[in-house]
Amino acid sequence: MRGRKHHFVIFAFLVLYFANIATSTSKGKFTPADTYLINCGSPDTTLLDDGRTFKSDPQSASYLSTDQTILASVKSLQEKVSFSSESLLYQTARIFESESLYRFLVFQPGRHWVRLYFYPLSHPNYNLTSAMFSVSCDSIVLLHDFSVKDTSKTLFKEYLINITSSQFTLKFSPQKKSFAFINAIEFVSAPDDLIPDSAAAVSPVGDFNGLSKFAFEVSYRLNIGGSIVTPKNDTLWRTWLPDDQYMVFPQGAQNVSVPPKTIKYPDGGATPLIAPRWVYATADRMADAGVANSNFKLTWEMNVDPSFSYLIRMHFCDIVSKGLNELYFNVYINEIMGVSSLDLSTLTSDLATPYYKDFVLNATAITNGSIIVQVGPAADVLSSLPNAILNGLEVMKISNMAGSLDGLFSSGGPNAGLVPKSRGMRIAAAFGLAMGVTAIVLLVMGIVRWRQKPKNGWERQKTFSSWLPLNASYCSFMSSKSKTSCSTIISSGLNFGRLFTFNEIKIATKNFDEKAVIGVGGFGKVYLGELEDGIKLAIKRGNPSSSQGINEFRTEIELLSKLRHRHLVSLIGYCDEQSEMILVYEYMSNGPLRDHIYGSTLPTLSWRQRLEICIGAARGLHYLHTGSTQGIIHRDIKTTNILLDENFVAKMADFGLSKTGPSLEQTHVSTAVKGSFGYLDPEYFRRQQLTEKSDVYSFGVVLFEVLCARPALDPALPREQVNLAEWAMQQHRKGSLEKIMDPNLAGTIRPEALRKYVEAAEKCLAEYGVDRPTMGDVLWNLEYALQLEGASPQTDLPEENENENSKPSSSEQPGTNLKANKEEQLININDDSGVVVGSPMFLEDFQGR
Repeated sequence: MRGRKHHFVIFAFLVLYFANIATSTSKGKFTPADTYLINCGSPDTTLLDDGRTFKSDPQSASYLSTDQTILASVKSLQEKVSFSSESLLYQTARIFESESLYRFLVFQPGRHWVRLYFYPLSHPNYNLTSAMFSVSCDSIVLLHDFSVKDTSKTLFKEYLINITSSQFTLKFSPQKKSFAFINAIEFVSAPDDLIPDSAAAVSPVGDFNGLSKFAFEVSYRLNIGGSIVTPKNDTLWRTWLPDDQYMVFPQGAQNVSVPPKTIKYPDGGATPLIAPRWVYATADRMADAGVANSNFKLTWEMNVDPSFSYLIRMHFCDIVSKGLNELYFNVYINEIMGVSSLDLSTLTSDLATPYYKDFVLNATAITNGSIIVQVGPAADVLSSLPNAILNGLEVMKISNMAGSLDGLFSSGGPNAGLVPKSRGMRIAAAFGLAMGVTAIVLLVMGIVRWRQKPKNGWERQKTFSSWLPLNASYCSFMSSKSKTSCSTIISSGLNFGRLFTFNEIKIATKNFDEKAVIGVGGFGKVYLGELEDGIKLAIKRGNPSSSQGINEFRTEIELLSKLRHRHLVSLIGYCDEQSEMILVYEYMSNGPLRDHIYGSTLPTLSWRQRLEICIGAARGLHYLHTGSTQGIIHRDIKTTNILLDENFVAKMADFGLSKTGPSLEQTHVSTAVKGSFGYLDPEYFRRQQLTEKSDVYSFGVVLFEVLCARPALDPALPREQVNLAEWAMQQHRKGSLEKIMDPNLAGTIRPEALRKYVEAAEKCLAEYGVDRPTMGDVLWNLEYALQLEGASPQTDLPEENENENSKPSSSEQPGTNLKANKEEQLININDDSGVVVGSPMFLEDFQGR
């Protein structure tokens, strides 16, 4: 009886405790259910001036799973770091020589802050600047191959993670022959409604749902127009930094402020938990910058990792207007309209009332490794005093498909650790500039050789390229190995097609009019151009201020200068004046395949059209895989990289990630994982071993995407439906595939044709590459499905025996060999459009051009 009473008392206490939390949260206050604060390596408790108490190392020993007691300490850091009470947390550290775990009980699942403090203290036996290690928590990778080299400042990492279990594990994993260290740790509950489940997507425009499924890393948290806001003045112990170093045009900004007590939080929406009054009480507004055009934009630019998507939160509070409905302005993110004619008066019905807006920026919309946030006056609002404001800004990295916030690496089991990072990737990052210069050298020298031999009747200029003097100087600094590689490619005499003048390009694009932009990549933008004779072109302009995408740029040049096929997008020419890097392609008027099956207002494609497009794409990929000695692996197959011309003929595009396939002595190419989430071959992801079968897997996802008319990944759907490949396979095994097919296709597909099509897609998605068909086999099945629909493809097809085991061999299958019993031999074909490396099977396709 006494035990029951004891349990009842505990239960009643917990009910009151959590009720108090809920009540406090509703009033803009928050009492975290879980609070773990550890000053690692410290022998004493540490009390900060904001009221937080960090436990000493002995007090937190029960959380740590390690036998090591390696500690580091220093009396004072005041000479090296700016003084604050938080500097006390950087004066001690704990060092780990082997994998070590912190485990914390979670009393209330939900969003939690994970804050890590790093500073490489001096130690007699350990040089902390040489430490190399990874940090992960449960299924999330926080840091991979991480090190702290700079001893002049401290390093603070902040994460927001949704915890769903009753225990939280923080793992430190040193690299072999290295060690890890940590100065202080925070693991603290955060309000669950701090990050809503949905936000406005910037590119493509729409709604992004399912944010609760992701982890976040705080990249930037800025108090616009004001000074630093410390954890002492923030209910959630956050730090808000001044925005000065990120303001692009400070002359155009004027700081404004009001007493924090004048800020009035609305009944719903923003609360002090979203941002404290000190943030909303300051702002930047447009100033008289002494410029002719008063309709400029206030601009902030922040460097980010372009391989991730980001959650961007913008805080607004009208502290500049004298009355309602005086302030209207536009919001832009990476030059894309986020909000048009934002009217705070209508949204808040009062002045000095906080409002915030969340946006999700997809990684594909990030150029030059930067996020650019702008506010400017609305063009459609008549006002004698154009104005715009911003009070606060937060930028948070969103975890990727691998559950990582630092590269494409997944957390492993107790002995697995992290997926190893490719040494080649690190070398490429370290020598990125040199590789970029090498790419330019190879391009220009190839152009110079090519100019000596006019072709196709195009008029050539005989002067040297404007890049040549620059390249010649760089060549002298190359290593002997680089020079040898350079000479080999230069001597190949690449054919880049027509030489365009820069003036021709400017006229064709109307001086690079932003309205002509039809695509954006790491290298720069793609414009729709039109020549005087009405011929339309796709013009890819390299950004001279960015090294992003230079390797992909080089790869595409080298591939398309050698390859010609009716199902590959053709390179038409180039321009190399005024230090520009511009390539010109044939214009595909019907755009990417994806736009014709979902996500746009374009008319939907019929089943036969879709099937013919898939066959065309398969032919292009089959040519890549088998049209040269080692073959070429595309590595980024998706519906946005399958373009359609005016006749809806499919052509593969974007060869920036392509790799030469393995030699006869190899089974795979070892390389860092690259590609697009949802299409990545899981075996390639796990083993970092690339083969042609990786393309086959991606193409299998495309086949189901075409059939079901939905994205390869859709976080807004229930968990089991997010990944299309897994969901489609599951429904197929249940015999319910028809239920998830595009309703527009209902009743238009013959059952036997659908069966053959799905059979091809299913085999493509086999877990192991060895069990997947070749692209030739896939092509054969698709062509047969088209024959079953009652249409004759361009090649003769054999009759399929009812017995599945009697399927013709690859040498008898159409698409793999157009003439039975004829041995395939590689040949070189010279014609007016350049050198084509291929085999007899592609003669018909090529001559059809």
